[in-house]
Amino acid sequence: MDKQGRGLSETVWTRLDRKAGAITELTVRQLRHRMSTWVVLGVGTLLILMLLAFYVDAVRDGFEPIDNDGDSEDWDGDGYPLGQERKYGTDDWDPMQYPGSGYYVRDGEVHWSDQNRTHSGNQTWIDATGIFSPIWIDEDFQYNRWDDVDFSDLDDCTQNGEFGVDWWISWGDACQQSNGDIALMSVNFRGEGTLRVLEEYYSEWGHFTDQYYVEPEPASNYIDEDDIDWDGNILSSSQGFDDDGDCLRVDWIELDFWFEEDDSNRNGIPCDVVWIIGSDGETIIDIRADENVDEDPDDEKLSGESIHRVFIIAVGKIAFIMILSIFLPLFLALGLVRDETENGTLHYLLSKPIHRGEFIVYRILGYLLIAGSFVLLMSFLMGIFTSLLGPGDSIIRFRDILIWLAIGLTTVLALTAYGAVFNTLGLVSPKYGVYIALIIGVWEFMMAVLTLIGGGSTTIQYASSLSISHWSLQLVDSLVLIIWPDTLTMHLMAEAFNLDTGLDVIWSPPAHTLETGNPYVSAIISVVILSLITTLMIFLAQSVFKRREIM
Repeated sequence: MDKQGRGLSETVWTRLDRKAGAITELTVRQLRHRMSTWVVLGVGTLLILMLLAFYVDAVRDGFEPIDNDGDSEDWDGDGYPLGQERKYGTDDWDPMQYPGSGYYVRDGEVHWSDQNRTHSGNQTWIDATGIFSPIWIDEDFQYNRWDDVDFSDLDDCTQNGEFGVDWWISWGDACQQSNGDIALMSVNFRGEGTLRVLEEYYSEWGHFTDQYYVEPEPASNYIDEDDIDWDGNILSSSQGFDDDGDCLRVDWIELDFWFEEDDSNRNGIPCDVVWIIGSDGETIIDIRADENVDEDPDDEKLSGESIHRVFIIAVGKIAFIMILSIFLPLFLALGLVRDETENGTLHYLLSKPIHRGEFIVYRILGYLLIAGSFVLLMSFLMGIFTSLLGPGDSIIRFRDILIWLAIGLTTVLALTAYGAVFNTLGLVSPKYGVYIALIIGVWEFMMAVLTLIGGGSTTIQYASSLSISHWSLQLVDSLVLIIWPDTLTMHLMAEAFNLDTGLDVIWSPPAHTLETGNPYVSAIISVVILSLITTLMIFLAQSVFKRREIM
């Protein structure tokens, strides 16, 4: 009994509950009987199932290790990977140079201004320009892959006069004179004889060291060979170790004459990685690696987890926030009140006293029971599959389920805001509301794309913040960091070690933290703004609805 002696079943609140239940139930029933509802939900289901099928197929195929630093490639096809050729100082773009092939040693040269411009001997001649009187020439010799002079079939020199004064030949070419001498223009060859170098031209000669056999190393030796060495000790900022030796150049046969141990992070310690800790003493805020240190980590251990998270975040942002949360209300919420007005049924719905604002809220609530339940069901389905199939030793990844629940709830907030906006448009302009809603839908999608690609750009943040999609995506970023706190570390590691995981593309630290860097602050701000947009739209719709004559 209440203070007036009425039973609880007769109080104002229970009557409100009855009205709320009746209008909400009617809305659900109406949406359930619309073909457009099932078409939209069916398309959404197909989208989610298709993405899930791609994920399952990728997991079934396994994870292929990635050569992040490219030293397993054999660009010249000589059978030796780039990493091995670097150790021996040979060129991986030249099949004539390979480990054990011998290397050229310069013995002498004629400069542009030298007075003595003649040299005789059995040599390897480099950039020879002038007249060569041969005793013999190695017709099979090739200094590099660009040498294409065939000394066994030289063209005759047909010009009259003196070579280099009266006539010339093409660069890298040669021809034979009637007396057997050979005119050369920057040609590499091996032979015995006398070279007379043209005035103001350069030539040199030398010899090749003896060849010896070097066993080619398998390309797999240069994949995942330099893992990230982080011991978790936040008291030691200097981390990392050059596991494959391409920074310290340990045991390399040949070193470049300009080589010096790298210290590009400028901490005074060559070939290491600096991990910078934030003011809280726990959060890693930056990673600065010297070149070729920890640059080719174990992909299955690091990139596998990153790519798994990228899939979840990408599907959550693109499929749920950018597609479902915009298009579901576009089809389901635009006519929540407008259609009843046009059909003449609104009079019966409002036959009993009810506040217009309440009526709008109950209609939106009915729409959310359909759209929100669908979204939560899809997110739960994705959570179950990804938690069972994701990388790691555990049978089920509970945090995956939590992140999908967070994505589902964020999408429900976006559905509520968009539903309120589109419903208001239907009331404000029954005739043109659908066109305005389409324009807003395109705007929201564009702002979502800007939010994704904008990164830390202040201008893009300001522009995209004028949208529901921006705050929804910011909420996802915040919740990701709350549920997966190490995502920021993985993000920094991907940037520092050039890991192509896609994490830096699809996720970035939340921007709206009031300079605290705290994801909880950003999450609260995003929820408040989405709620304010919804409330503002409901009040606007109520104001328009009050002035609308009910037929």
